Amino acid sequence: MAAFTALDWGIVALYVAALAAAGWLSTRRQATTSDYFLAGHRVPIWLVAISVLSTNQSAATFLGVPDYGYRGDYTYLTSFLGYVVAAVIVAHVLMPRFYAAGVTTVYELLRHRYDATAMRAAGAMYLVGRIFASGARLYLAAIAVAMVMFGGIAPGEIFIAAAALVVFGLVFTLAGGLRSIIWSDLVQVMLYVGAALTVLYFLWTKIPAPAGDILAGLATTPDGDNKLRLVDLSLDFGASFSLAAILTGVMLLNLGNSGLDQDTTQRLLACRDSKEGSRALYGSVLASIPVVALFLAIGSLLYVFYDRPDLMGAGAAASGSSFQGEKITVFMHFILTEIPPGLRGFVAVGILAAAAVNSGLISMSAVLIQDFYRPWRERSGALPEAHYVRAGQAGSVLLGGVLLAMAMLCFYWQRYTDTPLLEFALGVMTFAYSGLLGVYFTAVFTKRGSSRSVIAALAAGFVAIALQQSYVVDTLGLPAAMKALAFPWQLCVATLVAALVCMVGKQAAREGR
Repeated sequence: MAAFTALDWGIVALYVAALAAAGWLSTRRQATTSDYFLAGHRVPIWLVAISVLSTNQSAATFLGVPDYGYRGDYTYLTSFLGYVVAAVIVAHVLMPRFYAAGVTTVYELLRHRYDATAMRAAGAMYLVGRIFASGARLYLAAIAVAMVMFGGIAPGEIFIAAAALVVFGLVFTLAGGLRSIIWSDLVQVMLYVGAALTVLYFLWTKIPAPAGDILAGLATTPDGDNKLRLVDLSLDFGASFSLAAILTGVMLLNLGNSGLDQDTTQRLLACRDSKEGSRALYGSVLASIPVVALFLAIGSLLYVFYDRPDLMGAGAAASGSSFQGEKITVFMHFILTEIPPGLRGFVAVGILAAAAVNSGLISMSAVLIQDFYRPWRERSGALPEAHYVRAGQAGSVLLGGVLLAMAMLCFYWQRYTDTPLLEFALGVMTFAYSGLLGVYFTAVFTKRGSSRSVIAALAAGFVAIALQQSYVVDTLGLPAAMKALAFPWQLCVATLVAALVCMVGKQAAREGR
């Protein structure tokens, strides 16, 4: 594996400097928590759409989607049908409620529907779930950075890479709040999409076969598979991206991500009103489709490059089996062994751009301060807004340490299950979303529920997901069928459980106040 040259490291240093300049130029004095957490509701629609795109793609796209294309087909691209349905529901049902209530975090809506206890319970579940999800993304990002820094992915190397990414993210979170992060998201999207286009072109030039032969070879593999398949019409409950799974569980996952996850909704709430927030959400959905298609195409060509000597001819590369089961590193292996110096540094910049964790830190800090610390602290009297801005910065540092610990847990978790990176990252998100979806379904569409049933529903959703995990099933000796469902179906089951538990509660007396 080729080592990074001085030219490569110089390009990386230029990226860090450019990102720092973008953040500094976009930063204003953060006088209030509205400035720090919501950028004063003054962010243009197009910029919010790009920031949401950056938040949703991350390292899960940069590593996970090529991995999925390398192992499988294009059915993940069809998952945007579920994304569109979810976006419509968020835009017409949730977004108007959030803006009408003037919330900073989406969980404040439950304070109006039930009480402050329900709000804090939902905020706590978000924090737990976001630690899980952001920790998984940090782990994926650390894989790429560890391979750049050390050429391997041993536990110690993953820890150092993840720690470096946390420190890097904290710098931009502490510097200028959400405004700084949104502008850095623009730089990051441009860089990692540019890096992906560069890799795709370079990979294409390394394959001697004509385009027609490549497409034919992908349509019919030696094993009889079609790696260009776009729609899976089967009713296989172990398939994550069948059409049935996409229109149910994947739709629910995107509904939770777009409407109930502060990491995404914080950006949508930075617009002037609900209509602008909805337009930004639709824009991010449309922009995501070509980005995901790009990374899937990289995965397909990696399959040709490494596993189809009949198409590579004399230029055939070592087969995928030489990675000793570490299929997750095949994309990074290509970057570090086949891309020339200079160009390799530019691609590494794209990896760092996709690996940013600052968005998760600022959203978790917003919930921690606004839903927990501020109500507790104001019992002793009012304090200036600057105090809560500093508290948000301190909260980001604390949460950074927690994310680092979670990333290391994900290292061992993913290896135990041997789950593909993309499905692993998406599946981890279901721990928080199941309970939140059940609670918000009850709160918005029924007159049922109470503060106590909200808490019980959030716990029930989390436990329902946990009981379907391979390690828990194996450890407790539960029936093997409990771990056979793909993550979208697991989410459907757990959301139904949470909704039923929440509806047990009596009608909230505070409704309408």
